[in-house]
Amino acid sequence: MSTQAAKPKLKLSDLLWTLIGLGAVVLSCFLLYHELHNVSLNEVAGSLRAISGQSWLLASAATLGAYCALAWYDHIALAHLGKRIPWRFITLCSFTTYALAHNIGASVFSGAVVRYRAYRSKGLTPHEIGLLIVFCSFTFGLGTLLASGCVLILHPPLVEQMLKLPPAVSVASGTLLLLLIGLYVLGSWRRFKPWTLGKLHVEYPRLGIVGRQLLAGPLELLCAAAIIYFVLPAEHNPGYVVVLGAFLASFSLALLSHAPGGLGVLEVTFMAALPGVPAVDVLAALIVFRALYLLLPFALSLLVVLGFEWCQWHRKRDLDADAAPLAPPRRD
Repeated sequence: MSTQAAKPKLKLSDLLWTLIGLGAVVLSCFLLYHELHNVSLNEVAGSLRAISGQSWLLASAATLGAYCALAWYDHIALAHLGKRIPWRFITLCSFTTYALAHNIGASVFSGAVVRYRAYRSKGLTPHEIGLLIVFCSFTFGLGTLLASGCVLILHPPLVEQMLKLPPAVSVASGTLLLLLIGLYVLGSWRRFKPWTLGKLHVEYPRLGIVGRQLLAGPLELLCAAAIIYFVLPAEHNPGYVVVLGAFLASFSLALLSHAPGGLGVLEVTFMAALPGVPAVDVLAALIVFRALYLLLPFALSLLVVLGFEWCQWHRKRDLDADAAPLAPPRRD
């Protein structure tokens, strides 16, 4: 897979998507107010206190699993490009990229700036970094298609409940998504000819790379959804497949809306997808999700960025000092 890439810079379209994202936040918060105007802060605090220590540990483990899967995205992309970079550097770069992008908004940041700064220091060209970004996004898309296809087939009532569509439509849609995945695998196996769409030149990766994509992509989504599943109360928990389906729908809408952190979009979608769960419990679960999956990684990523820039500044200062010409000997 290949594409032309240049040093990322802010465009007018980025500003437009930022405004769209802010509009989505305002609309979602307005809808959320109508859903939660009867819920008090004491009720939310009580629901949070009711979450057991074991549930917090399981949710934390799921968060770690999600970010390990995201780091695997970069590892797979670099393997596809034939580049060898220390795993610790890749993991820190991936963690910082996604922690910032999830909170700031994919349309504004998209990980391009962080990846550009980090991987340029390891000798990758702008073209190769562009390939890596596209490949990671494609891996996420594959994971979303695969997980969504399975949910649509395994639990058709979820679509009937959210969109008022018959179960047959859900099964047919899920089957179509899985067929698309199968076509991608077939193209890799049989080495189909590459195709071009604008500046994007797509070549099928090796079959081993495709297999790793189809493991890493769904794994991140499965772990992220598990954070919410583990902290929902057992007496109202609708089951993991339902929570996963609601998460896929809400997370996809959040990305499409370009709302920073999916603020309001996640909550409104989850309320609609889980009508049998008390709103206060859904809100508490999403607060935990935001704390573990969004806010804590965001805070840690800022420290990583500061540390990286500090090291880069010191390295440049030392190089400049070594390159400086020696002063001529003084004559008395």
